[in-house]
Amino acid sequence: MTVSHIFLSRKVVNCEINMETYTKAVADEKSKGEAGQPDKVTPPDYDNKDPLFKLFLQTLALSTTTFFQFDPKDDEVKGWYKKEQKKASTKVKGPTLPDKNVELTPTQQATLDKAKADMVAAELVSRFVKRSCKGDASETGLMRFITPALMAEYGGHMDKINEANALEQIRADFPILRSKDKSNFEVPFNSAIKFNLIIRDMDKNNQNPTETKDNMTVFLKGAPEKVLKRVSHILVTDERTGEIVSQDYDSNASFECEAANSRFGLMGERVLAFARFDLDCSYKKDYQFDTKDWAKWDGVVTADSMSKPAGWFPMFGLTLVGLVSLNDPPRPKVDVSVQACKGAGVKVIMVTGDQPPTAAAIAHKVNIISDPNKEYQTILDNETMADGSPITPDEAFKRCNAIVIHGDTLAKVNAAEEALDDDEIEKGRQVMDWINKPEVVFARTTPSQKLLIVDACQRLGHVVAVTGDGVNDSPAIKQADIGIAMGSGSEVAQNAADMLLLDDNFSSIVKGVEEGRLIFDNLKKSIAYTLSSNIPEISPFLFFMIFQIPQPLSTVLILCIDLGTDMYPAISFAYENPELDIMDRPPRKSNRDHLVNAKLISFAYLQIGIVQAAAGFFTYFYIMHDYGYTPGVLFGLASEKGYMPADTDVYAGDDLTTRGNTMTGPDGSEHKAIDMLGPR
Repeated sequence: MTVSHIFLSRKVVNCEINMETYTKAVADEKSKGEAGQPDKVTPPDYDNKDPLFKLFLQTLALSTTTFFQFDPKDDEVKGWYKKEQKKASTKVKGPTLPDKNVELTPTQQATLDKAKADMVAAELVSRFVKRSCKGDASETGLMRFITPALMAEYGGHMDKINEANALEQIRADFPILRSKDKSNFEVPFNSAIKFNLIIRDMDKNNQNPTETKDNMTVFLKGAPEKVLKRVSHILVTDERTGEIVSQDYDSNASFECEAANSRFGLMGERVLAFARFDLDCSYKKDYQFDTKDWAKWDGVVTADSMSKPAGWFPMFGLTLVGLVSLNDPPRPKVDVSVQACKGAGVKVIMVTGDQPPTAAAIAHKVNIISDPNKEYQTILDNETMADGSPITPDEAFKRCNAIVIHGDTLAKVNAAEEALDDDEIEKGRQVMDWINKPEVVFARTTPSQKLLIVDACQRLGHVVAVTGDGVNDSPAIKQADIGIAMGSGSEVAQNAADMLLLDDNFSSIVKGVEEGRLIFDNLKKSIAYTLSSNIPEISPFLFFMIFQIPQPLSTVLILCIDLGTDMYPAISFAYENPELDIMDRPPRKSNRDHLVNAKLISFAYLQIGIVQAAAGFFTYFYIMHDYGYTPGVLFGLASEKGYMPADTDVYAGDDLTTRGNTMTGPDGSEHKAIDMLGPR
C-alpha cells in the first residue's frame, strides 16, 4: 500500500513519487558523471519545505502509531540462511539448519540467532519503501511516505535525529499523554466508529505553557465521512504571504473535499482524513481526558466549565488538515480468478470496509462488477424514465446488474426488521433481493454485518464460503458452510474456520474449488467403474439358474477379477486429470447431486454393466461354439444327465459304443448331472 494523492490547501496533489526514491534516482544519475541526466528525473509534485506540507507530515506522523519493525520467524531465517549459503564458497559455509521444527543443537541455535541478526541489520539499511512495519495495514504506506519526507537527507526539515529514524524522533518529541494509571489518552480505531484519536503533548519540556501551540493537541484520523462531520475549519496556504491560515469549513470547502474524496474513490484508492484541535491553556497537562467512555458524551459539541462532563474534550469543531489516498492494488491474477469463479457458477460477493466509490472501483478492477454503467447508483444518477422524468429507485433496481450497498443502509434495514420473528417470511427480504442481483458489493460494513449477509445467502439456499482474519469475523466464519481464515489472521478466526489460507491469496480458493471438483469427479468415476462389474458378474449365475446353461464364471474366478484386475484401474481413477470443462459447469445441488445417485446407478448398471455382460456372453457362446456347443445346445445343458466316466478312463474314438467309458456297462451305474466347471 502506497500514498497516491493528497488533498491539501484545497488542492489535489500527486504523491506517487516517494522522496527517497526521487533522491536516490537523482544520486544515481549524478554518479554517472557527464553521462548522467539528473534533470531528467521526474520530481515529486509536492514541496516538503512548504510550511503547510510540513504541518501535514507532522499530523500524519502524530495521528498514527504504526512503526518500523522487522522480526522474522525462524522459517524465514532458515530460508534466508540457505540462500546465503548457496551464494557462499565451500570454504566459508556454515552448519546446516534443519527444515523441520526439531530441537536445535547449541551450534545450530547460535547460527540461527546470528542469521536473524544479519537479516535485521540488512533491513535497517534497506530503503524505507521496502521496510516491514508493525501495526495497521493502512498506516504502513503512510509510514513509508512520511519518514523520508521528514529527513533532511531527503530534503526534509529534521536534521537532528536521536532515535532510529525521523518518524520515531517526531513521536518522541511529541509523546502521547498518559493517565494516572499509565494508559494512553487515545481512542483506538475500530470498524464501528471508523476513526482513531490521539492526544499528544506538543512541548514535553513545558508543563505550564502560556501559549496554545505549546500545550496539547487532539489528532483525529479516519474515514472521511466520520471526520468531516466533526470539522469546522480547514487549513490552507495564503498565496500572497505563504503562511498557514485557517478558513471556515463552509459549503464550498465541503464541496471541494467531497469532490476530492469521490475522485480518489473512483480511482479505487482508500481515503483517510486528518484533523486536529489545539487545546488552549485552560486544559492543564495533568487533565484526565475521558478517552474510554467518550461515546457517552460524544453528542456534547461545546460545553462550559460548569456543564461539561468529567474528562470532556472537544471532538467537534476540529480543523481539517487534509486527505490522503492510498493505492492498494489487487493481488496479481485475482481478476482472472474471479472470472473463473463466474464461469464455474460461483458468485463472489465483496464485503469491505472501504467507501462505496472505492469499493465499486476495486470491484470493477477484479471483475466482480463487469460494467460500472449498470450499477444501481450510476443508473439512479444518470438515467431517466421513458417520459424524461427522474428515474425511480424501483426502476433503477430493475435495470441494474450490479449494486453497491452501504453498511449504514444495511444497518437501517436490519434495524427495521429487528422486531419481526425469525420465521417471518419478510424478514431479511430486502437483503436477499440485493443478493439476488448478479453482482453485489457491500461497502463500509462492519464485521458483525457479515453475519447478516451470510444468513441471507443461506436462506436463499446457497452454500456459503466466508473469508476473514479478525476476531470479529469469527461469528460469520463459523456460521458459513465453509469458513476460511487467513494464515496471517487472528487465532480466534483460525480456530473458527474450516480451512486455513496460508498464502492469503484469493486465487488459492479458486484452485481449491477446482481441486474439490476434480476429487468429486474422480470418485464418481471410480465408483461407477467398480459398480459396473456387478452386472457381468451376477448375470452368469442368473443365466445358470434360469436357463440352465453351464456356469461361465466360478466364484473363485470372480474373486480373481475383483481383487486381481479391478482394483488397480479403480485406484488409477484417483489420478485422472481434470476435464476441460471442469470450471465451466454450474455448481452441483448439494441436496440432490450426491456422490452416488440414480444417474450414476443407471449408468453403471443399465448402460456399462449391460454392455459388459453382453460382451462377456458373446465371448462365452463364441468359444463354446468353437468346441462344438452351439448356443441352442447350451440352454438346458446343465440339467442333462449321463454317465460320469471314471477318473482312469481314456477317451477312445475307435470304440463307437462306449468311447472308452468303462462306467456304461451293466453294473447299474447311475446317471449324474454333468458339472462342466466344478472340481471332479
